[in-house]
Amino acid sequence: MTAKSLSRPILAALYAAAGLLHLLLPAPFVAIVPHLVPAPAAMVMLTGLAEIAGAIGIAQPWSPRLRVAAGWGLAAYALCVWPANVQHMLLDLGRPGHGLGLVYHVPRLALQPVLIWWPLWVTGIVDWPFRSDPAAKRSQ
Repeated sequence: MTAKSLSRPILAALYAAAGLLHLLLPAPFVAIVPHLVPAPAAMVMLTGLAEIAGAIGIAQPWSPRLRVAAGWGLAAYALCVWPANVQHMLLDLGRPGHGLGLVYHVPRLALQPVLIWWPLWVTGIVDWPFRSDPAAKRSQ
C-alpha cells in the first residue's frame, strides 16, 4: 500500500467525524460562523452534510471521477471555512482567559493549506510534492 492509499481512508474518517459533530453538536460551530454568513444553524448543518458527502466520495472505490469531484469539493470546503476559523480565533482571544489561545489557533490556521492540499493529493488531482522530475523521465 502507498502513503496515498493509506491516507485516503484516514482523511475520509476525519471528515466523516467532523461532519457528524456538525450535525450532532452544532452549537460551537454556529457560534463561530462569521456574521456575514446567513442562517448560521442551517449553514452548519449543510457543512456537516458536505463533509460527510465528501468523506464518502473520497472513500468509495468504484468511481475515480466521483473521488476527484469529492477531492475538489473538500478542498473548496476547507478554503471556504477558513474565515470561520479566523473568526473563532478572534472570538476566543477576545474572551477573558483567551479561550483556547494561540497555541491552538495558530497551528490550526497554519494547517489550513494542508487541509486544502490533502484531498487534492489523495484523489490524484495533484501529486506535489511527491512527483518525479518529468525531465528525468524523458531522458530514460
